[in-house]
Amino acid sequence: VQLVESGRGLVQPGGSLRLSCATSGLTFGRTVVGWHRQAPGKQRGLIAAITSGGNTYYTDSVRGRFTISRDNAKNTVYLQMNSLKPEDTAIYYCAARSVAHSTYDYWGQGTQVTVSS
Repeated sequence: VQLVESGRGLVQPGGSLRLSCATSGLTFGRTVVGWHRQAPGKQRGLIAAITSGGNTYYTDSVRGRFTISRDNAKNTVYLQMNSLKPEDTAIYYCAARSVAHSTYDYWGQGTQVTVSS
Protein backbone atom coordinates (compact mmCIF):
# COMPACT_ATOMS: atom_id res chain seq x y z
CA VAL A 1 0.00 0.00 0.00
CA GLN A 2 1.29 3.45 -0.89
CA LEU A 3 -0.03 6.94 -0.33
CA VAL A 4 1.89 9.76 -1.98
CA GLU A 5 1.05 13.39 -1.27
CA SER A 6 1.89 16.21 -3.64
CA GLY A 7 1.22 19.93 -3.84
CA ARG A 8 3.51 21.27 -1.14
CA GLY A 9 4.25 24.94 -1.21
CA LEU A 10 4.59 28.42 0.17
CA VAL A 11 1.54 30.62 -0.25
CA GLN A 12 0.54 34.07 0.96
CA PRO A 13 -2.33 34.54 3.41
CA GLY A 14 -5.62 34.48 1.56
CA GLY A 15 -4.17 32.30 -1.16
CA SER A 16 -5.09 28.82 -2.33
CA LEU A 17 -3.35 25.49 -2.71
CA ARG A 18 -4.45 22.02 -3.76
CA LEU A 19 -2.98 18.88 -2.29
CA SER A 20 -3.25 15.47 -3.92
CA CYS A 21 -3.00 12.02 -2.38
CA ALA A 22 -2.40 9.26 -4.89
CA THR A 23 -3.03 5.79 -3.52
CA SER A 24 -2.13 2.31 -4.68
CA GLY A 25 -2.62 -1.17 -3.30
CA LEU A 26 -5.95 -0.36 -1.66
CA THR A 27 -9.48 -1.44 -2.39
CA PHE A 28 -10.22 2.22 -3.00
CA GLY A 29 -13.95 1.78 -3.21
CA ARG A 30 -14.02 0.53 0.39
CA THR A 31 -11.58 3.05 1.80
CA VAL A 32 -12.03 6.18 3.86
CA VAL A 33 -9.32 8.76 3.26
CA GLY A 34 -8.52 11.56 5.64
CA TRP A 35 -6.25 14.56 5.60
CA HIS A 36 -4.43 15.26 8.84
CA ARG A 37 -2.00 18.00 9.74
CA GLN A 38 0.66 18.67 12.33
CA ALA A 39 1.76 22.19 13.11
CA PRO A 40 5.04 22.87 14.95
CA GLY A 41 4.68 21.99 18.62
CA LYS A 42 1.20 20.53 18.18
CA GLN A 43 -0.26 17.08 17.86
CA ARG A 44 -1.30 15.71 14.50
CA GLY A 45 -5.05 15.84 13.98
CA LEU A 46 -7.69 14.97 11.42
CA ILE A 47 -9.01 17.97 9.48
CA ALA A 48 -11.06 16.42 6.68
CA ALA A 49 -12.19 12.99 5.55
CA ILE A 50 -14.20 11.45 2.74
CA THR A 51 -15.91 8.09 2.53
CA SER A 52 -16.13 5.85 -0.50
CA GLY A 53 -19.65 7.15 -1.05
CA GLY A 54 -18.54 10.78 -0.97
CA ASN A 55 -19.70 11.74 2.51
CA THR A 56 -17.37 14.34 4.00
CA TYR A 57 -16.21 15.51 7.39
CA TYR A 58 -14.42 18.76 8.29
CA THR A 59 -13.07 20.05 11.53
CA ASP A 60 -14.39 23.46 12.53
CA SER A 61 -11.17 25.31 11.78
CA VAL A 62 -11.25 24.44 8.06
CA ARG A 63 -14.96 24.04 7.31
CA GLY A 64 -16.02 26.48 4.60
CA ARG A 65 -12.44 27.05 3.41
CA PHE A 66 -11.20 23.55 2.55
CA THR A 67 -12.86 21.02 0.27
CA ILE A 68 -12.01 17.32 0.16
CA SER A 69 -12.88 15.30 -2.93
CA ARG A 70 -11.99 11.99 -4.51
CA ASP A 71 -11.57 10.58 -7.99
CA ASN A 72 -12.27 6.87 -7.73
CA ALA A 73 -11.06 6.26 -11.28
CA LYS A 74 -7.63 7.62 -10.33
CA ASN A 75 -7.57 6.30 -6.74
CA THR A 76 -6.75 9.84 -5.69
CA VAL A 77 -8.06 12.21 -3.05
CA TYR A 78 -7.68 15.98 -3.17
CA LEU A 79 -7.73 18.77 -0.62
CA GLN A 80 -8.54 22.18 -2.05
CA MET A 81 -7.48 24.83 0.44
CA ASN A 82 -8.77 28.39 0.03
CA SER A 83 -8.50 31.52 2.15
CA LEU A 84 -5.36 30.16 3.74
CA LYS A 85 -4.20 31.58 7.06
CA PRO A 86 -0.79 31.53 8.74
CA GLU A 87 -2.21 29.10 11.30
CA ASP A 88 -2.75 26.60 8.47
CA THR A 89 1.03 26.19 8.27
CA ALA A 90 1.75 22.54 8.97
CA ILE A 91 2.84 19.23 7.53
CA TYR A 92 -0.18 17.70 5.84
CA TYR A 93 -0.62 13.93 5.75
CA CYS A 94 -3.15 11.81 3.96
CA ALA A 95 -4.15 8.53 5.53
CA ALA A 96 -6.45 5.68 4.64
CA ARG A 97 -8.51 3.15 6.51
CA SER A 98 -10.95 0.42 5.66
CA VAL A 99 -14.60 1.30 6.17
CA ALA A 100 -14.61 -1.45 8.81
CA HIS A 101 -11.83 0.17 10.85
CA SER A 102 -11.93 3.16 13.17
CA THR A 103 -8.24 3.99 12.97
CA TYR A 104 -6.14 4.97 9.98
CA ASP A 105 -3.87 2.11 8.92
CA TYR A 106 -1.87 3.64 6.09
CA TRP A 107 -0.10 6.98 5.93
CA GLY A 108 1.68 9.11 3.39
CA GLN A 109 5.02 10.75 4.02
CA GLY A 110 3.58 14.22 4.52
CA THR A 111 3.90 17.45 2.59
CA GLN A 112 4.79 20.89 3.93
CA VAL A 113 2.39 23.78 3.56
CA THR A 114 3.59 27.21 4.65
CA VAL A 115 1.32 30.25 4.71
CA SER A 116 3.32 33.42 5.10
CA SER A 117 3.69 36.86 3.63
